[in-house]
Amino acid sequence: MHDRDPQSGGEVDTILIIGAQGQLGQELFRSLSLLGRVVAVGRDTCDLASAEQVVATMRSVKPRVVVNAGGYTAVDAAETNADVAHAVNAVAPGLLAAEAKALNGLMVHYSTDYVFDGAKSTPYTEDDETSPLSVYGRSKLDGELAVSQAGAVHWIFRTSWVFGLQGGNFLKSIARAALSRESLSVVADQVGAPTPASLLADITALAIHGYLNSATPMPCGVYHVAAQGETSWHGYARHIVETLSRSGVPLAVTPECVRPIAAVEYGSVAARPANSRLDTSKLRAALHIELPDWREGVNRVLAQIVEGRRLLG
Repeated sequence: MHDRDPQSGGEVDTILIIGAQGQLGQELFRSLSLLGRVVAVGRDTCDLASAEQVVATMRSVKPRVVVNAGGYTAVDAAETNADVAHAVNAVAPGLLAAEAKALNGLMVHYSTDYVFDGAKSTPYTEDDETSPLSVYGRSKLDGELAVSQAGAVHWIFRTSWVFGLQGGNFLKSIARAALSRESLSVVADQVGAPTPASLLADITALAIHGYLNSATPMPCGVYHVAAQGETSWHGYARHIVETLSRSGVPLAVTPECVRPIAAVEYGSVAARPANSRLDTSKLRAALHIELPDWREGVNRVLAQIVEGRRLLG
């Protein structure tokens, strides 16, 4: 557990971050530290698979705001670990929201495009019917329902294809593979928007600032949060390779050798939605913001990787 208490002349609100060691949790610690006393806990202190630890953490910290950035995110492994995925992604969020309700606080939770089956031809809105294809998607949908039914003031931020400088993600995997492999085969028939963890964290901070300081904060409910634009996993991978190549990184692969394949050729254990595009109109209207194109966040993280020589980190 670690915390940061900004200089304040009055009462300081406590914000609890669950899942502090993940790529989103680390960005949240940065973005939320200006808003109040931040207490950030990881799995070693608050294992979401343990209902007892979840409840004990909330009752010990007594936060004004709890932000749940933790989760079981191993999509394929969830197919054979359904009980653990359900405990972490569904039961724990419900417990956090119930404790937030008892404290008269705010619950912020993150969900995923995987709650949809991907059959729609246009971007998904918050009101579209959910129909997850995988155990992971079902566990995340059950978590959404548990949070909403607990009765606390809450926001559920659905997002897609999250990446960042910290942790493991597609961007870093492709960057590392491009150093040593002369060809890459990447799925081309699944479409979405790569979304920076830093963007999610900054939007979360903006919304929480309004909750703490405004008489009319953003209404409760589900909001879609994703970068603007769209691409396939193949287009994403090729952009990574092209950008690194232009930056002078000595790659084994060329952009032309990033080969498009169908999802069935890749052979994932769990099915993924073909369409992961999320309509963000509701969020943009609520917060009066515009969202950057997905390439901006990708390019920024790639520049940080090149500058810090962190391709293998």
